[in-house]
Amino acid sequence: MEVIFILIAISLILAGSFLFLFFRAMKSGQFEDNHTPAIRILFDNETKNKDKKVPSTKSK
Repeated sequence: MEVIFILIAISLILAGSFLFLFFRAMKSGQFEDNHTPAIRILFDNETKNKDKKVPSTKSK
């Protein structure tokens, strides 16, 4: 029965530390980028293929 009290105390300390770290990150402004996720869909992800030339499908 003593083990359950120790586990409850450890879990409360752990949850409190995670809550403290979350509020500290909120206060520092880490989650305030609302513009970038909205426009991310507009950008192409194909930056690797710019240098490669696409072979022509037309026959000569």
